[in-house]
Amino acid sequence: MDNKKTVVMGWLGTQLDSGAGAGRWQKWRPTVALTQHTHQPIARIELLYTAPHLALAQRIKEDIAQTSPHTVVKLVPLLIDDPWDFEQMYAVLYDWLRSYAFDTKQEQYWAHITTGTHVAQICMFLMVEARFIPGVLVQTAPPRKQRAIHPGEMTLIDLDLSRYDAIAQRFAADRADAVNFLKSGITTRNTAFNRLIEEIEQVAVRSRAPILLIGPTGAGKSFLARRMFELKKTRHRIHGSFVEINCATLQGDSAASTLFGHKKGAFTGASADRAGLLRIANEGVLFLDEIGELKLDEQAMLLKAIEEKRFFPVGSDRETESNFQLIAGTNRDLRQDVASGRFREDLFARINLWSYWLPGLAQRPEDIEPTLDYLLGHTAQQLQRQVRFNVEARKEYLRFATSSEALWTGNFRDLAASVTRLVTLAEGGRESARISEALVNAEIARLKWLWVRPTQRLSDEHAIDLYTLLGKEAYEQIDLFERSQLECVVAQCRAASSLSEAGRKLFAVSRAKRSKINDADRLRKYLARFGLDWQTIQHS
Repeated sequence: MDNKKTVVMGWLGTQLDSGAGAGRWQKWRPTVALTQHTHQPIARIELLYTAPHLALAQRIKEDIAQTSPHTVVKLVPLLIDDPWDFEQMYAVLYDWLRSYAFDTKQEQYWAHITTGTHVAQICMFLMVEARFIPGVLVQTAPPRKQRAIHPGEMTLIDLDLSRYDAIAQRFAADRADAVNFLKSGITTRNTAFNRLIEEIEQVAVRSRAPILLIGPTGAGKSFLARRMFELKKTRHRIHGSFVEINCATLQGDSAASTLFGHKKGAFTGASADRAGLLRIANEGVLFLDEIGELKLDEQAMLLKAIEEKRFFPVGSDRETESNFQLIAGTNRDLRQDVASGRFREDLFARINLWSYWLPGLAQRPEDIEPTLDYLLGHTAQQLQRQVRFNVEARKEYLRFATSSEALWTGNFRDLAASVTRLVTLAEGGRESARISEALVNAEIARLKWLWVRPTQRLSDEHAIDLYTLLGKEAYEQIDLFERSQLECVVAQCRAASSLSEAGRKLFAVSRAKRSKINDADRLRKYLARFGLDWQTIQHS
């Protein structure tokens, strides 16, 4: 850097650089003063000016020839009608810089800012900040007392903040605080999870694109979405509300109305206008949990709303607007749903720009202890009880919680519920309650019972385990009638050598009444309703 020639780019100061006769040398002039700092020799000045001030620009060039004969002053006329018009000033400066032949190997560049027309100074700052000028700012200021030949103050400012240790440390501390905030202060130890949260922090602060959180029930998708919203709010990235809905609760005609709103009289029961959740989330965050449960019609409407920020409320012929950010959650593999036609490929592509898999509690055994401590303090505060484990009781609980015996099918919900029970039943008064070994052993027995799968109680050794096949949440959302029917279908599939063979057996009567027979396709579509396919059934 020291061997490179210094080139300064700056505006002519129509007031500060002015002056005539011998008296001008008694006045501090910022452009001339640049060359009076002998310890910082300047090879060339690109002096920007407007046509009405050509004479002044020429005088400054002549004066610099006296103060610094080795400095070349290149006069650059720019066509600007109104120097207070930010849009015009920025555009003209930008166009000039686009055509400028920078030589960063031989030259270093300073953008001159000083007191004067603030629009011009702001534009110079922005050009450096955006790296349209590949250099630093040079800021000049007059001396405290006006004296002849005094150059005033000159300071170099590098907008690459990473070069300033103190600032870099502040930013690092702020990032650490933000990451800690997303984790609610829990000192998680799982390396992969910590890296995940660090990236989510960056995305939450910098991006307004949709975010997809994937993970099993109870993995903390809803909680993390709300913390991301709160982080954005503190950084002034959003100004609206956090709006949350579980899409599994949206059924029938009311789904579109709930999301997109409706006009009075749009359908039976629509006695008044309804804003809809997308409109309520304007300038805020909309969290759609279990987005895979949306029907195809609502998916199409949602895609338009994400891309255009406009949509039609039900029964309305006028579009409404909402500038919301979408965070979506799912416990399904949406790739399979796209393949089966249950989820729109274009919507999946739109919400999958930032996708994160949140591991379940069983996949993060090292995080169970710090999470336990957090929940213990949080629950005790809620119940207004100071509760601690006995030493052996804590050891036994953690042994079980981190072992293969602990399934944690409900993930953090199971752990939170377990801690609530322990705190509530702890022996002792409000200030000195203790969780005993006996209480821990009872809680462990309760958790083991909770995680026993329904089919494990059946005597039939060949019973179909739909609980494992579908997952807990999907299993619980199916009626007993459908479970019984699906168990029969799965059993036939496993007994058959192909999808077609299973279809022939299952549709033996109805197929004779159909003009077009495609048993395999009928069976494939039936299985897809439950997120299943032939390969999944055969290998589960």
